[in-house]
Amino acid sequence: MLVPILIAVGVIVLLIIGFIVTNYNALIQLRNKVRDQFSQIDVQLKKRADLIPNLVETVKGYAKHEKGTLEDVVKARNTYLTANTVEEKGEADKAMTTALNKLFALAESYPDLKANENFLDLQAQLKDCEEKISYARQFYNDSVLAYNNKCEMVPSNIIAGLFHFEKEKFFEASEEDRKNVKVEF
Repeated sequence: MLVPILIAVGVIVLLIIGFIVTNYNALIQLRNKVRDQFSQIDVQLKKRADLIPNLVETVKGYAKHEKGTLEDVVKARNTYLTANTVEEKGEADKAMTTALNKLFALAESYPDLKANENFLDLQAQLKDCEEKISYARQFYNDSVLAYNNKCEMVPSNIIAGLFHFEKEKFFEASEEDRKNVKVEF
């Protein structure tokens, strides 16, 4: 009579261990995917930051008296390069996007600059980079959603709580990005 009870207890213990290991590994896999997807955003942001000095040098020759705009672009780039956390990189990305938008708006005032081959090439590279950043943000947010769901849904939330898996933050648009675009002719 004691042997069947020990076997039953052993089976239950193995099932519990299997449950814990399976859910723990799934949480680790999803957390690592979130980190990987953020690094994909970071790669594209770094590429954009690397293009900025070339863009600034190209614009300098045409817009010498627009020093403030150029300084804003350089400052935004430097802020990105010193950012460490997801939140800091997100804020630096927003600042860089705003500064680049001002720079491209400035270019509208200089027809010779708009026709410059280097400027057009850099602008095309930045456009391509922006599209890749957009896709990378989307994949990151999809990964965060899957991970956060696993952290919150029963029964994996028990394992997430036991092993201190914390929810990740989504990459979100700033209030400035959410405003309606004002088009003037």
